[in-house]
Amino acid sequence: QEQLVESGGGLVQPGGSLRLSCAASGFTLEHYAIGWFRQAPGKDREGVSCISTRDDTTYPEDSVRGRFTISRGVAKNVVYLQMNSLKPEDTAVYYCAAFGGWESYCSGYAGWDYDYWGQGTQVTVSS
Repeated sequence: QEQLVESGGGLVQPGGSLRLSCAASGFTLEHYAIGWFRQAPGKDREGVSCISTRDDTTYPEDSVRGRFTISRGVAKNVVYLQMNSLKPEDTAVYYCAAFGGWESYCSGYAGWDYDYWGQGTQVTVSS
């Protein structure tokens, strides 16, 4: 069965770090662009970051730029989201999604029709 599974969420204090993983089973992520999204209670889902299939170009949103880093693992079936300097406003359920269509350096990634979505992992930033 082809699926994406996120892991690595948890409770962390402000200023702390977490690394989320997005792992594919039944297929590899090598030829997929990956988007990370989050949804906080009572808010719409929003894009966080994207990694393109074109030279692994990344596109972080302004809210996380300089704090979050998206990268591909050595294994071809995992993508990471390293989250540093976490803030309470980063609290949300985080989702990854895989897009196998034509794309240009993550342009418009938040509106893509993704092929796969993970089930989400909770990140809570609180003291």
